[in-house]
Amino acid sequence: MLDKTDKEILVLLQKCADISISDIADAVNLSSSPCWRRIQRLEEDGYIQQRVALLDRRKLNLETTVFVAVRTNQHTPEWLEAFAHTVDDIPEVVEFYRMSGDVDYLLRVVVPDIATFDKVYKNLISKVELSDVSSSFAMEDIKYTTELPLTYASMK
Repeated sequence: MLDKTDKEILVLLQKCADISISDIADAVNLSSSPCWRRIQRLEEDGYIQQRVALLDRRKLNLETTVFVAVRTNQHTPEWLEAFAHTVDDIPEVVEFYRMSGDVDYLLRVVVPDIATFDKVYKNLISKVELSDVSSSFAMEDIKYTTELPLTYASMK
């Protein structure tokens, strides 16, 4: 379970993963050693899975975001394993979800352009049997964040 200080630390780390321990400690009114121990505990307990650098996809020529809705009539564990391996081998797929409702799976794909997406699409459908694939191109990023809302985290 988290306390108020743990949550404050997580908020700071979500905003900037390379913030110094001393800056975090100052912000949450702790000395550096107890602050560092808290961060280590948060990592050991799995609250912090990893620390990453967020890259600017536009500067990397990845300006097109495509949401791909997949429907299938295959619902065996073997088929799902094969599908998951196929998707895992496609680096342009950056998110992959099993859904409830009319769509079975949802993928978020980032590519330079529509022609590149077409290659990704053809690769996907050549490797696994799908009933229906529908693609929607994002016109504009209105909100994008990796920061999770911590108001729902269990407190001590």
